[in-house]
Amino acid sequence: MNIGFVGVGRMGANMARRLKDRSFHVTAIYDIDRAAATRLAAELGCAACQDLSEVTAESDVVLTVVTDDGAMRQIFGESGDNLLVNARGKLFINCATISPKVHVDLEKLAQKAGAQTLEACMASSITQAREGSLYLMCGGSEEAFRNAEPVLKALGASVRFVGKAGEATKVKALVNMVMNINTAGLAEGLGLGAALGLDLKMLREVYSQTGAASRVLETDGEDMQNREHTCFFSAAHAAKDSGIALELARRAGLDLPLARATKEQYDRMIAEGLGELDKSGIAELTFKDRHKHSGDHV
Repeated sequence: MNIGFVGVGRMGANMARRLKDRSFHVTAIYDIDRAAATRLAAELGCAACQDLSEVTAESDVVLTVVTDDGAMRQIFGESGDNLLVNARGKLFINCATISPKVHVDLEKLAQKAGAQTLEACMASSITQAREGSLYLMCGGSEEAFRNAEPVLKALGASVRFVGKAGEATKVKALVNMVMNINTAGLAEGLGLGAALGLDLKMLREVYSQTGAASRVLETDGEDMQNREHTCFFSAAHAAKDSGIALELARRAGLDLPLARATKEQYDRMIAEGLGELDKSGIAELTFKDRHKHSGDHV
């Protein structure tokens, strides 16, 4: 089984390395950052393709890890260079968090080209991508899921089939919406604790033993205290994913004030030039002595 990758940023590159370690044939990679693609290709001993159609030609399965709806529609465009050129018999596993409708539209385009698509949304980060311990939520046809399983099981510790195209993306958007709300809430709790002169290590321990406990407390609490915001999941991506969830809520006729307020906080980070910090950087907005966002401290 020959594997291609489109999008080899922090997640895509480590997924490619993982599959290479598991003796899959990674044959072709593509990224708009040509230098990044060339470096990874040299590391893995595969081709750094200049054209998307070349990735399809060199691969049986293509994994895509791109940024947003626009990027996804571009690589699967109906004209010009795109992944669906001569794609009959190929399988596309799309791992980005994008709008559900885009996955539905792409499945239809792939079917017209004689190919299959599967969404494989990731509720994990860079370390899990490298270790093959991703949490994967999949949507599409059951046949596509079965065909993708050997690759998915090499990448994920938990692989869950959710349902038809678009359904897994809905679940992922809700996962990230709640995670982002928890992150913003923790930042406020620690920020207020600091303003009151409390020992933040003690406060985090109390949180962990009470109803304030959360997965975010484990992953981000100490980083918020220490202002360590090395990016695993950026504030910009947090804003995007909360936006997807809010659009789903709007269509369902629901008002979600906590999700809306959280997105506003991440939008503020972007506006203040902090969008590429890890989502834990939201604490820079809540600690009393950090409102100037001094660059030498962040």
